Amino acid sequence: MPVYQLPDEPVFPPADLANADGLLAIGGDLSLPRLINAYSSGIFPWYSEGQPILWWSPNPRMVLFPDKFKHHKNLRRTVEKNIFTYTFDREFEQVIDYCSHVKRKKQDDTWITEEMKKAYIQLHKAGYAHSVETYQQGKLVGGLYGISLGNVFFGESMFHLQTDASKVALWHLVEFSLKKEIKIIDVQQDTIHLKNMGAELIDRKNFLILLEQSLSSDTLKGDWQKLI
Repeated sequence: MPVYQLPDEPVFPPADLANADGLLAIGGDLSLPRLINAYSSGIFPWYSEGQPILWWSPNPRMVLFPDKFKHHKNLRRTVEKNIFTYTFDREFEQVIDYCSHVKRKKQDDTWITEEMKKAYIQLHKAGYAHSVETYQQGKLVGGLYGISLGNVFFGESMFHLQTDASKVALWHLVEFSLKKEIKIIDVQQDTIHLKNMGAELIDRKNFLILLEQSLSSDTLKGDWQKLI
């Protein structure tokens, strides 16, 4: 299948026209209207510094249904012992900055470019992007961030400086999701780590159907810390 060159307008071809590896389109920008339209269509940007913006819709898609999250005993003990405290939306910029430069196994560079950081910070200021932070003795040691639309949370990245710090952030995101009726946490890519936490692969067609249904709900915008 062809890779589509995006026009100046913030529009996309249908997500199911992506090629075998999930690449759908190239170009465009990271404006708020384009990003909102992309995520609403099951599409997200992913590219490296120096590349044009690449837009993806993988098949199958990795998702975590909050009610299927695996509350592993060791992680439960960590949460119950209050080894880490947590907040929502208190240090979004620091979280995305850590996600962009904390070293990961088998990954030499980052896809979170400066352009991406600025775009998602704007999404956060507009009330669509959110972070979960975990602390140890008052120091930020883990977290995650993503975008909320309807009752879907599109997870973008997570980091940890201490063992289990990002898992605890995910734990609290799941608990928040269950309380606020967020039905799907989209984690995009197939990883062993997330599969062990309960994430599963679903066909893109099914994902797009679930996404359309979920977007009929109101988006939970604004400061999530005030909602916990």
